[in-house]
Amino acid sequence: MSTTNISTGDMGTGDKPRPLPIEPTRPFWDALAQHRIMIPRCARCRTWVWYPRPRCTGCLGNELTWTPVTGAGTVHTFTVTRQPIHPAFADETPQIQAIVELEEGIRMTTTLVGVEPPVVEVGMAVEPVFDDGPDGITLLRFGPAKGL
Repeated sequence: MSTTNISTGDMGTGDKPRPLPIEPTRPFWDALAQHRIMIPRCARCRTWVWYPRPRCTGCLGNELTWTPVTGAGTVHTFTVTRQPIHPAFADETPQIQAIVELEEGIRMTTTLVGVEPPVVEVGMAVEPVFDDGPDGITLLRFGPAKGL
């Protein structure tokens, strides 16, 4: 599966908030910087643990291993934000905020890019878009799967 890369422009400057990787999430951010997606999975009960945390949400075990996922998924639900949540995001409206369900069953909150609001629909196939920021942080967004 191919993936896309986009630039965040001035996302690393101004008042736009940027993620701050912390120890429990560092493997996720390090993988995104390499245009890969890694999600913790319990070695004992095989439950995917999203968002990253120190214990399994299925069995409360602490035997989590960072496991690669493809990033292929579908739009589970979405909304179109036409007013910016903060003045610094005025250049990003309308913004399509979505919950994407990955093939592995993991649901992630994200922003859809490379698609206009009228085209988006529940069940639409999507793939990862790696949004490399000038601050060295890569955001995970999603766009239409190729062929749509």
